Amino acid sequence: MKALITQSNKTVAVEEVPVPTIADNEILAKTVAVAQNPTDWKYVESITNTGTISGCDWSGNVVQVGKNVKDISVGDHVAAFVHGGNYKDRGAFAEFVKAEADLVWKVPKGTLSHEEAATLGCAFWTAAQALFHPKRLGLTESPSKALKNEWVFVYAGSTSVGMYALQLAHAAGYRVITVASPKNHDLCKSLGADVVFDYKDPSAVDKIKEATGNSIHAALDTISLEQSQNFTIKSFGPGPGKIIVLLPPQEAAQKLRQDVKIQHTLLYTALGKGFDYGPTRFDASPEDREQMVDFLQTVPGLVSSGAVKPNPIKLWDGGLSAIKDGLQWMKEGNNSGEKIVYKV
Repeated sequence: MKALITQSNKTVAVEEVPVPTIADNEILAKTVAVAQNPTDWKYVESITNTGTISGCDWSGNVVQVGKNVKDISVGDHVAAFVHGGNYKDRGAFAEFVKAEADLVWKVPKGTLSHEEAATLGCAFWTAAQALFHPKRLGLTESPSKALKNEWVFVYAGSTSVGMYALQLAHAAGYRVITVASPKNHDLCKSLGADVVFDYKDPSAVDKIKEATGNSIHAALDTISLEQSQNFTIKSFGPGPGKIIVLLPPQEAAQKLRQDVKIQHTLLYTALGKGFDYGPTRFDASPEDREQMVDFLQTVPGLVSSGAVKPNPIKLWDGGLSAIKDGLQWMKEGNNSGEKIVYKV
């Protein structure tokens, strides 16, 4: 098969490699569409596992199932997130992709195209891990169990992770407040935000406190730089709280409030395998994997009901051979408000 392979000079190239063989608990899918994330180019440049298949987000049709797989059949439309840039036989940017069967979700017929389904990968799963994992924000996924009028703050609701976080928190019964550029305020409201402010407004923090009755104690910062972490922690009400960040916690922000914990989350742990992330070793986390397996069982219902909609798509022509240019375009900061998707 053709696949996009990490090169030793920190680039990628399409090469011919063997079609992956699957274990008894895995499925093999013919990839139809793949979506791009910042982690894809960062892995090539910063981690550079030479010879590995790049890419994390994919949608395709099942062509083979392991003998222990019960609920997925050949021909099913499935989608998932895999650890691109880490394996020579497992990555999304390829003509075939393998995954453990309980870490894929079946796309309900008549709902999403392959291009749309491919967008519900890295950003979508990250939002779910941040919001619902018991050791992250630990929010309930059941609207009937959410506390009445409990607010959740999402910094940058128009990012890929932010758009999914707005939808998931809203579907779970929470009141949702976010900040975004004014051009994206209507988008955020359409995805479930009750209140949206401009993050550049000097009085935005005060407005957030007023709108929420100074009651925020749970937040997801989808930008996670020092400025956004400072802004987020200043928006909290009195008493203990927690902010989930996608990049390392900033010491300056943490010093602002000792009773509000800033905690990092990294989606790769949800796949349940140990891995090296640069100089840092992450051991396998059965707990993180279990949480994601449970969440994925709810995804077909969320999609069928319309509670979760895919990110807006920017379809990039050229298939696997064009991804190199797309990665560079994203690295240069050109991508905004859309998920880059390729047909394979």
